[in-house]
Amino acid sequence: MPVITLKSAAPRPPQADADVTDMVAVMLTRLRVGGAQVALEYARRLDGWDGPITVPAARIDDAADEVSQQLRDDIRWAHDNISRFAAAQRATAQDMEIELRPGLFAGQRQISVRAAGCYVPGGRYTHIASALMSIATAREAGVPDITACSPPSGAGGIPAAMLYAMHLAGATRILTIGGVQGIAAMALGLFGAPPADILVGPGNAYVAEAKRQLFGPVGIDMFAGPTDSLILADDSADPELVAADLVSQAEHGATSPVWLATTSRPLAEAVLARVPALIATLPDPNRSAAETAWRDLGEVALCASAEEMARHADDRAPEHLHVQARDLAWWRERLAAYGSLFLGAETTVAFGDKAAGPNHVLPTSGAARYTGGLSVHKFLKTVTWQEVRAKALPDLARVTAAISRQEGMEGHARSADIRLNRFGGLDRKGRMRKLAANDQG
Repeated sequence: MPVITLKSAAPRPPQADADVTDMVAVMLTRLRVGGAQVALEYARRLDGWDGPITVPAARIDDAADEVSQQLRDDIRWAHDNISRFAAAQRATAQDMEIELRPGLFAGQRQISVRAAGCYVPGGRYTHIASALMSIATAREAGVPDITACSPPSGAGGIPAAMLYAMHLAGATRILTIGGVQGIAAMALGLFGAPPADILVGPGNAYVAEAKRQLFGPVGIDMFAGPTDSLILADDSADPELVAADLVSQAEHGATSPVWLATTSRPLAEAVLARVPALIATLPDPNRSAAETAWRDLGEVALCASAEEMARHADDRAPEHLHVQARDLAWWRERLAAYGSLFLGAETTVAFGDKAAGPNHVLPTSGAARYTGGLSVHKFLKTVTWQEVRAKALPDLARVTAAISRQEGMEGHARSADIRLNRFGGLDRKGRMRKLAANDQG
């Protein structure tokens, strides 16, 4: 039975239209040539910021005093969860060594990048959680130098709670600069920062496009578009909870789609009736953002079975996937394409967005088909090494030379031959050379 669409979504807009692409290209060219001076000009004109770009230590100390003790405790509670989860991830990334054949050793090492740039978005919301997610994860990965930047919020610069979170998470330095100029400042190593090896963190279309254009010489976490969420629900789900969860994610912005797939028509109809009423209770500008997202991009689909819901989810590959249905263990094992999975009615995507522990920087626009979200692994390089001793030389050199000559790569073959003759291969009379003393046994 095909999926029945009870509410359709309009086609999703492009992540970066031609105007954004062209504008970012021009800005990056100017920033590469003009460096810090051009970044300052953009900060003055686009951010409206006339203060110092690098946040002084005294301002960071003052910011902590401006944050209530309760909020400091709450931020620390969330930071502890995020750091502990990232540390557990780091423990899974292991160095290893194997002797593939006698005398042929190979292995891998996990090496952190030297410098990371963490972008923390500003604007309509104070993204405390985003600061923790990117900076604390880099710190737990072992990155020695972390630059964090965020746009100012009025004359006061970066909000005090955000500064407290950025410092707590382990930023080496904090820059009051946003947008393309902030991304470029970290990538190019401006304002006393080393050039970043990787740029991470969410942002608007201009930030995402700047990361895309810089990718190559600089690593990035992912190509990020608007956030998206899918709820899978059966007839055991509570329509009020489902509707509230859809509204909470639509609040992100007018381009943030929210979707529901269910096997229960009564549930679907109840949710369709309830969502507009819940949106109407939000304060502005949250209300207008959620109204547009639900009207233009919201979708409700009716499926015939749990398996059909699962296939629908795998095809959509959402950033956030929330299951409110029976047999959660089955869903956890069955589902295969999502940025992060939220299981059960007691769980909500908002927990993951703010404080639960796993990272909230996740693949969007279907990218969860092939990648996961931000983790310590994004800040690590898995590099390999190999060491060959005389015991391994005869067969290894022979096979290498044979394959090389078959491919037409004579230089490669000769590089193998010379080692065969010099280090334990055949002597001039065609006899095997004796192995070196340290290769006996």
